[in-house]
Amino acid sequence: MSLFQLFKSSLHSPKKMAAFRLIPIGKVMQYIFSYIFIMSIISFIYFINGISNQQESMEGLLEYFSQIQWLLYPFSFLFLFVLNTLFIFVRISIFAYIGSIILHIRKRKGEFRHIWRTALFASTIPMLLSIIFGILQFSNNYIQLVIYTLSLVIIVLTTKYYPVKR
Repeated sequence: MSLFQLFKSSLHSPKKMAAFRLIPIGKVMQYIFSYIFIMSIISFIYFINGISNQQESMEGLLEYFSQIQWLLYPFSFLFLFVLNTLFIFVRISIFAYIGSIILHIRKRKGEFRHIWRTALFASTIPMLLSIIFGILQFSNNYIQLVIYTLSLVIIVLTTKYYPVKR
């Protein structure tokens, strides 16, 4: 299954998201790191624009940045990539832990690794919303709460398709 097919199914089908728990971990890692790469590029663009705005206001800083620009940009992109990776992995792991509790309450069969994969694919729409709101520079705590709630609702919907414990 291609990454685009995974993405497309993650947008509308809780049943397929539940079935994705059986996808090999290599394909799952390709999917998550493609998201992280896109988010890092967007963050890096905002970082560059922020430096440009700061350079205009501080004249002495302009000369300094022109000297270390070749060093600053690669390290800042690497730092943003690692930071985005950390945040996304922690976020998905927290949702997976909550999902494992939901599985236990609903008396469904599933291991943490299965619900982790499901939580990843269930986070597709919320991550897209985060990216869109980040681009539009529209953010507050209520929006984040709605995004987290949406993730949990999708996880609850997908756990319905897990096998029943006997």
